[in-house]
This record gives sequence, C-alpha cells and structure tokens, in this order.
Amino acid sequence: MDKERFERGLAARKSVLGAEYVEKALANADDFNREFQEQLTEFCWGSCWGNETLDRRQRSLLNLGMIAALNRMVEWEIHFRGAIKNGITREELKAILLQISVYCGMPTGVECFRIAQKVFAEIDAVK
Repeated sequence: MDKERFERGLAARKSVLGAEYVEKALANADDFNREFQEQLTEFCWGSCWGNETLDRRQRSLLNLGMIAALNRMVEWEIHFRGAIKNGITREELKAILLQISVYCGMPTGVECFRIAQKVFAEIDAVK
C-alpha cells in the first residue's frame, strides 16, 4: 500500500462522506474486508478523488449520475450527502435529479427524489 496515497484518500473520504461514517466503516472492517477498505481508500479516494484535475463539486456531479445509472441507492444517498457538503445547491441538485430521471429512467428518478427529500428533511430538522 502506498501510505501517502492512502492518507490523501482518507482525508478526501472523510471530507466528503464525513469522518464518523468513514471511521465506522474502517473500524467495522474485519479480516475478510479490511483489504477492500484499504483499496477503496487508497485507489478510489486517494488516486481518483485525490487527483485535482476535477474539483470535488465536479466529482460529486459525476458520481450522482453514475451511481444512479447503476441503481446503487445506498451509495447514491451517501454521495448525495457528499454533494451537499461539496457545495452543490438544492437548485442544482434538483436539476441533476431531473436529468437523472430522463437518462436513467423515471423509477430511478422517483427513488432519487425520495432519498433527496428524506435527506433534506433531516438537514432541515437540525437547523
């Protein structure tokens, strides 16, 4: 493992997804999936998100579309929250979800809007 790339990935992962979420994922790693968590942190977050050619807003935009197309809604919600942390506005998120609905299908759009409403309700309840 490249320790520098891992640390860069760990910092990016915590910044986008939240330190609590990431620390829990790493703490819950066992002998079976620990290597996967390390690879995920090093390569996905260290190599990809750590590359500064695209900023985090751009990466969030891409991820929302790709993860929706793959219909991975648990991961989509995590990255939707990350997109908010990365400064994507509600108006921009609505436009993204409308485009997801057209290109990924209305059932996917329905699920994405459902998740978005739940996340916004949680955020608004804290304010």
